[in-house]
Amino acid sequence: MKIGEEAIPTEGVGTHSTSTRSMLIVLLDVYAHPDTTVGEITTRTGLPQSAVSGCVARLKDVGSVVTAPDPADRRRTLLRRNPEVSERRAEVAATPIEAALGAALGTADADEIARTVTLLEQLAELLSPDVLGRLR
Repeated sequence: MKIGEEAIPTEGVGTHSTSTRSMLIVLLDVYAHPDTTVGEITTRTGLPQSAVSGCVARLKDVGSVVTAPDPADRRRTLLRRNPEVSERRAEVAATPIEAALGAALGTADADEIARTVTLLEQLAELLSPDVLGRLR
């Protein structure tokens, strides 16, 4: 996760009280658990409720998540992935990871970095959110 954090562009996003790591954790949790709540994310991730709320506010601001009232309890707000790809989400998704990966590996060897990217892609296929969800 740390390598991914290093690759995420931060130009123009300003300073925030939430860390990039917390943002990623919350975002991935929302994507893995559509129609979830801040309280449920807090329980699953172990992050403080204030941190989750801050992350959700930022994710809403950049268009990565959308909210809707819970039809079963209108006092609750449900969170889910925005089906439309925001400009920020597209920017992050298009950012290459090779420079951060090379720094983590301590190498500039393009072939070694490319092999590592291939291995990480294979691992990502094997460790889908469904697989990771079985851990808790």
